[in-house]
Amino acid sequence: MTTLISGLRPLIALSRVRREFPSGEGTITVLKDIDLTINAGEMVAIVGPSGSGKSTLMNILGCLDRPTAGSYRVSGRETAALDADALAALRREHFGFIFQHYHLLAELTALGNVEIPAIYAGLPPRERRARAVELLTRLGMAERLEHPPGKLSGGQQQRVSIARALMNGASVILADEPTGALDQQTGEEVLRLLGELHAAGKTVIIVTHDLSVAARAERVIEISDGNIVADRRSEAAGPAGRIAVPGGAARTATDPAPRADSLRALADRFGEAFLMALRSMKAHRLRTFLTMLGIIIGIASVVCVVALGEGSRQSVLASISRLGTNTLEIFPGKDFGDVRSGKVTTLGVADAEALAREAYAAAVTPTVTTSGTLRFGAREASAQINGVGDQYFDAKGVALLEGRLFDADSLRSRAQHAVIDRNTRDTLFAGFGGSPVGEIVLIGRVPSRIVGVVENRQGGFGSSSSLSVYLPYTTVQARILGDSALRSITLRVSDDTPTASAEQAVTQLLTQRHGTKDFFVLNTDDIRQAITSTTDTMTLLIAAIAVISLIVGGIGVMNIMLVSVSERISEIGVRMAVGARRSDILQQFLIEAVLVCLIGGVLGIAAALAFGIGFGALETSFSLVYSPASIVAAVVCATLIGIVFGYLPARNAAHLDPVVALSRD
Repeated sequence: MTTLISGLRPLIALSRVRREFPSGEGTITVLKDIDLTINAGEMVAIVGPSGSGKSTLMNILGCLDRPTAGSYRVSGRETAALDADALAALRREHFGFIFQHYHLLAELTALGNVEIPAIYAGLPPRERRARAVELLTRLGMAERLEHPPGKLSGGQQQRVSIARALMNGASVILADEPTGALDQQTGEEVLRLLGELHAAGKTVIIVTHDLSVAARAERVIEISDGNIVADRRSEAAGPAGRIAVPGGAARTATDPAPRADSLRALADRFGEAFLMALRSMKAHRLRTFLTMLGIIIGIASVVCVVALGEGSRQSVLASISRLGTNTLEIFPGKDFGDVRSGKVTTLGVADAEALAREAYAAAVTPTVTTSGTLRFGAREASAQINGVGDQYFDAKGVALLEGRLFDADSLRSRAQHAVIDRNTRDTLFAGFGGSPVGEIVLIGRVPSRIVGVVENRQGGFGSSSSLSVYLPYTTVQARILGDSALRSITLRVSDDTPTASAEQAVTQLLTQRHGTKDFFVLNTDDIRQAITSTTDTMTLLIAAIAVISLIVGGIGVMNIMLVSVSERISEIGVRMAVGARRSDILQQFLIEAVLVCLIGGVLGIAAALAFGIGFGALETSFSLVYSPASIVAAVVCATLIGIVFGYLPARNAAHLDPVVALSRD
């Protein structure tokens, strides 16, 4: 039952439209093969009792819902062939919704609520603000522009809803029970405004159960039990085809403004999504912080673990460097603990001289070791007596603190020149008041002149607090031990030679010289690799635990975002009704998830740095070494967690059905 008004353009056409909803194991048919045509410029009222299907019909007309069967065309376009974003474009550009319960966003002011459709349409900020102000001013809201909905009366909120419906210059105004929640006087004002919009050329469709409201329309369509039972002209309607269009400012306020370029539109929509995310986080501060807590702990753990691992690794490498950088130690016997090693006398000075001639040898020194008593004046102390060559200090990387080192002439002359370490100086010359260089000390029964002081050297992997004194190995052999056997030969490998290759060459050379392998080689690089490998394994293990905490934090973010989506379904429905694309909704919730994780990541890094400051205040053998790369990786990791774990809730929000979302108020 369709009545056409002469002189008007066909705008909306429904043919055998059917809408069914699942109910238990069956379905309920709410609309039954509706045929309806509405023409441009008409003011139509759809009336009927509750449950008759009039609201469902309005939802289909406004592209908030899709028919189960039949054809619905808007300006000749078949809506069944349109995807979600194309339907959003129709809602954004052709329809304006005035809801019974207003559906204003509580976080925004009146002005902000009116601007939303223009943001999704891509209108430049200055133009959309000017247009929103003009619309609200026309509707008598000039003094309430910055008021949130909670500070507006019902009539004022409905005016804001009307201004929002007009923001994009909609050609069709859909009003669902526009006076249902208003007092009589305010309801009359709203109906007068709708009449003005009709007079200005807008197509106005009012859904109501109030016959007095329907009487204001020029056409009344009555629906009952899903069928159109009447379609008649109202007695109050004016002559068919007559449209009163006010001129001047009134026309300007309802005309659509030009759209912005696509890049600006994307930036504006991103800005709106960003601000809404911040508002949501601010509105739920405690929940947001608790969500961040898992990310904070995880990021702080990762950064601290990496810093601890790097600090311990550098400490180990420093200890190995004090043993001798890139060195090979050659000992007599088969291995440590060989009871017959003391009887092996084939390792001699000639071997050291032969090794020194090899290209891979940067420094070579024979060594002999014994222990004895040092005496200076009335003081005495037990010390390790090391007989070494003139290249020993270079091979071991021992730093000279004062004086000089003995040289090749000292070796040839078996000079009684001694070099002591810092521990010996501090012990034997405590309170001396001057430099020990030039002083005579008694080493066992051999008086020796101190020529230099060197830094302490780590004596293996144990304590470095023992006292050490160094003399030419020829002096120790002749004057203290009376034996020409060597304890070991130390060889520093040149930087351009792999240590493993040098070890192989040394083994081959000495085996040829001795006729058998009666020695073993200690490769400090093997020790370094073994220790750093263990350190790396421990770091990886602890990092894995930290990553697990990050994943747990990410799951927490996802759960909270799912809760946030469920709490804001009505807001999502409103945004979709005014033209938000699925990508706009997806972007808004994804930005919120990323912000939560990113802020949590930054706080986690700050917590890790604070931990490092506190750790540095303690007296430990090593310090935390922070890596800029690990900090950047932590920020990237936090962002990725926000994207990965925020995507599912954001996608759920973006794929909500607009009419279902609006019904969850």
